[in-house]
Amino acid sequence: MSNNIKAILLASISSFCAVLMSVFLKIAQNDINVFTVGFLRFFFGLLIILPFILQSKFKIYQTSNFKFHVIRSLINVPMMILGFAALMYIPLEQIKAIGFLSPILVVILSVIILKERIYIIRILALIIGFIGVLIILRPGIIEINIGAYMVLGSGFLWSCINILTKFMSRVDSPMTILTYQYTLVSIFTLPLALFFWITPTIHSIFYILLSAITGTILHLCLNHSYRLADLSIIQPVWFTQLIFASIFGFSIFGEVPDGWTWAGGILVFTSVLIITYRENYLKKDIAKKSIPLKS
Repeated sequence: MSNNIKAILLASISSFCAVLMSVFLKIAQNDINVFTVGFLRFFFGLLIILPFILQSKFKIYQTSNFKFHVIRSLINVPMMILGFAALMYIPLEQIKAIGFLSPILVVILSVIILKERIYIIRILALIIGFIGVLIILRPGIIEINIGAYMVLGSGFLWSCINILTKFMSRVDSPMTILTYQYTLVSIFTLPLALFFWITPTIHSIFYILLSAITGTILHLCLNHSYRLADLSIIQPVWFTQLIFASIFGFSIFGEVPDGWTWAGGILVFTSVLIITYRENYLKKDIAKKSIPLKS
């Protein structure tokens, strides 16, 4: 299995966990505010990986990218607050649909900033996915509320975080990146949590803990995928969140996606199939060329 295919599989797991984490956070925020939830989500995440930190004797913190970890975590705070708060304003599948503008921006930024090469097949996959998103959103037809603007702001910040993560993954391990994220975001969100503190119920704590577990899997898989492939390969996979969000939104929250959402979702999923098939084909083609001919 090529590194590109491994990256696509890891990104698919990340996509599923991202939606599942949002479900848990949406339920938790029925009782407490976004500031309390945000702090506890990352603090619980830090507790989950604490055994790994102790096992490494804190060597996991060794990095030459400390300032970038700080910048990434500072951006992570408003990104998190906007994204978590939006869960209370608009349906889950709409949040994921609007958030799909972020992968488009990430691929563009990765070409401009990271000088990654982008091939025609990847451009085609992104265009198909973007058309699918436009069908779902129907600009000018669906009313845009504050939740949509929150998602747009969060998506832009998430794009910046992805670029920084890709840059740091050239040197730092996925675990180092995650450790700094959980440590610094916990520190940065603590003052906000204390100021707006609402004591969570056992019910809320349970779902925040689940969100921390799924979020940890999300970030580990995503960070590792960045070490294996270009962002332009990984980002189209995030379009699958719409499928997962529609399923969970309907089964748990009674949010019924309309026909336009499903039509756009089919195009989105098609974009992922195209790029996955193409990468697998390239791998086989290279393998054939590497087989020596018999004399």
